[in-house]
Amino acid sequence: MSRATFSPASALGLRATQAVQRALDFIEACFAEPISLSELAGIAGLSISRFAVRFNAEVGISPHQYVRLVRVRHAQRLLSGGLPPSVVAAEVGFFDQSHLCRHFKRVMGATPREWLSGDAARVANLKSATTETASRADSRSSRRPS
Repeated sequence: MSRATFSPASALGLRATQAVQRALDFIEACFAEPISLSELAGIAGLSISRFAVRFNAEVGISPHQYVRLVRVRHAQRLLSGGLPPSVVAAEVGFFDQSHLCRHFKRVMGATPREWLSGDAARVANLKSATTETASRADSRSSRRPS
């Protein structure tokens, strides 16, 4: 999977400081691996608490939520390509299929099966959940001084 073809941060229109951008780049490059808050803070060159506050202020969600979002977005692409959820879970960094389904539903408002089936009510929920996340991130990033 090419990093250049997918970037939740850029898709959400985020503008981040260099410190947070380094963490975003790392997350997008290594999303399938375990990622700790202390590791991200070290990459950003900040203390753990300062990094967590700055990341949340600039991105609009916590680092953990962002990692989950990146994993789910990559899972969507793999599921759309016909891979089974058990394989997708391993490919994107979830422990197993159950872990994937639980987090997929938290992010997308539907299970992978519901999402793939295109259930109209679920698709409407998906769009509103995605729009809400994007608008929160946009409003926070636009308040940050350039």
